[in-house]
Amino acid sequence: MHDDEALIHPRGECTAGSEFQRLVDIMQRLRGPHGCPWDREQSIHSLRGFVLEETYEVLDAIDRDDHEALRGEIGDLLFEGVFLARIEENEGRFAVSDSLRAISEKLIRRHPHVFGRAGTGTIDSAGKVVEQWEEIKAGEQQAAGEKRSLLKGVPRSMPSLLRAHEIGTRVAAVRFDWPTSGDVIDKIEEEVAELRETLEAAEGHARLEEEMGDLLFAIANLARKLGIEPESALRKANEKFSARFEAVEKEFEAQGRSMKEATLAQMEEVWQRVKSNAER
Repeated sequence: MHDDEALIHPRGECTAGSEFQRLVDIMQRLRGPHGCPWDREQSIHSLRGFVLEETYEVLDAIDRDDHEALRGEIGDLLFEGVFLARIEENEGRFAVSDSLRAISEKLIRRHPHVFGRAGTGTIDSAGKVVEQWEEIKAGEQQAAGEKRSLLKGVPRSMPSLLRAHEIGTRVAAVRFDWPTSGDVIDKIEEEVAELRETLEAAEGHARLEEEMGDLLFAIANLARKLGIEPESALRKANEKFSARFEAVEKEFEAQGRSMKEATLAQMEEVWQRVKSNAER
């Protein structure tokens, strides 16, 4: 059994290693026979929602440039990783040290220009780093007898907009990409025209869904070409719209009017006023 006092009130210098070990020890105590019933009942599947929630809370703190919140949210996300690894260790699969070793070795292996592998050329741009990363990754897959694919390992569970961005990033590493951002805009205009034609021809919901998907995929890739992470951009747009719509609601309420009874023109008038005030 761990010394609980040492876990609660650690002594000595606090380093990243010592604090990480403390977290591992706390998790071991929580999952132990005299620990927490809730923690002992969890599985990797029951933690899935918590992992996703903590990920989005990290992203939210980043979007708000809230560094104090980010400090805590990173800790929460690290805790979920330690929790998952502890469950796997309890079931005899692997320990958190195995996960740490795996990522450390991967980073060294895929950054030969940093860690001095013989024969490595000069890498002087982020784009070349990505190309090298994908080449090394493909070689690892081939050596392991796996089917070589740039898109292998892109999680299907990722938010679709983010997954489209990641797919575009990976294929761009082998220069399968639009030459310029302007070319992607041309593609977007082409997809809009096809969507309009499908709508006017009344070709059915399935066809409309396909064309809408093509349009969204092209938009995600325009964001990538512009150096914008589309999921983050859309979150910010959602927040901006929500804030402005709530302001419109408040203005109608202050006037004793109901939005349900207002015309679209009346709502648009208030919307434009709110928008103008926000942009001042």
